[in-house]
Amino acid sequence: MELAKRKQLQRLCILIVAFLVSGSAFAINLSEAAKQAARKNNAKVLSARTVKQGNKQMHQIKLLTKKGVVKTVRVPANNKKKNR
Repeated sequence: MELAKRKQLQRLCILIVAFLVSGSAFAINLSEAAKQAARKNNAKVLSARTVKQGNKQMHQIKLLTKKGVVKTVRVPANNKKKNR
């Protein structure tokens, strides 16, 4: 019984490490950032570009909402968190 619990704990640790690495090790590309921004805001992409702010790169995406409002969102190029 002890061996089975140890193996189960090892598998869980491997899954946790794999999840943490996959979320932080890969940068989000401009195309994917634009798609996500449009989907989250129920809008169409007008333009998308990558800009440098200090020593960080940001994806700057201009959107047109269903109400006709132009909105700009910024997405850090090194993770999936969105800043407005």
